[in-house]
Amino acid sequence: MTDRIYSTDQYAREVDAQIMDVDRDDGRVLLDRTVFYPGGGGQPHDLGELVIGDDRLSVVRVAEDGRGVWHWLEGGLPPAGTAVNGRVDWERRYRLMRTHTAMHALCGVVWERYASPVTGGNMEPGVGRLDFELPDWDPDDKATLEEELNAQLAAARPVEVSFLPREEADQDPSLIRTKVSLLPPSLREVRVIDIVGLDRQADGGTHVASTTEVGQVRLVKVESKGKGFRRIRLAVDDPPSAEGV
Repeated sequence: MTDRIYSTDQYAREVDAQIMDVDRDDGRVLLDRTVFYPGGGGQPHDLGELVIGDDRLSVVRVAEDGRGVWHWLEGGLPPAGTAVNGRVDWERRYRLMRTHTAMHALCGVVWERYASPVTGGNMEPGVGRLDFELPDWDPDDKATLEEELNAQLAAARPVEVSFLPREEADQDPSLIRTKVSLLPPSLREVRVIDIVGLDRQADGGTHVASTTEVGQVRLVKVESKGKGFRRIRLAVDDPPSAEGV
């Protein structure tokens, strides 16, 4: 199994690793350690590069299976046993982290006001959308939600990561904010993201450490997705460069 550095250290930008296996037919390699998030929960996989001496191989896709985390490379594939330095595209990753935390904060605000579950969601760097079951939606609520969301983000709430045994997590239905639980039956340990005092739910993605890092968020559009359902689209304004983070 790959040591998933991103799961416990979301600010790790690079890691020294070793290629454990090579799938030449599919153009991918399996690493023993990685900082690359393989995607899931609406968050796209990371991009970046593997550095081997003077060679830089672009990582164009990342996914996981029962063996670990696979990295698809552009160019020739190094043999198993090769030592590499994996470097994530940090500017893109950090924007995804800010976007993901903003979406969880929106979940918390909507839940507090409507007690409505999420029925779907997706994101790209800087933008995202969440679908909710909102039978009592009033168009005037959009401005109120945006104001409350930004107030919660400005409150400097810490974003904490913890892990629970599956049996314990199953006893806490509040960890699932989606209409249907997306936790696979085989998962034995549940990773929990807690925006302290606002939103706590099972999640495998990457997040910032404090809501102040998200910055200003705009609710760009609220669309009807059928009777009683709404799609809320948000955008995260550009912050200063993430280089110093």
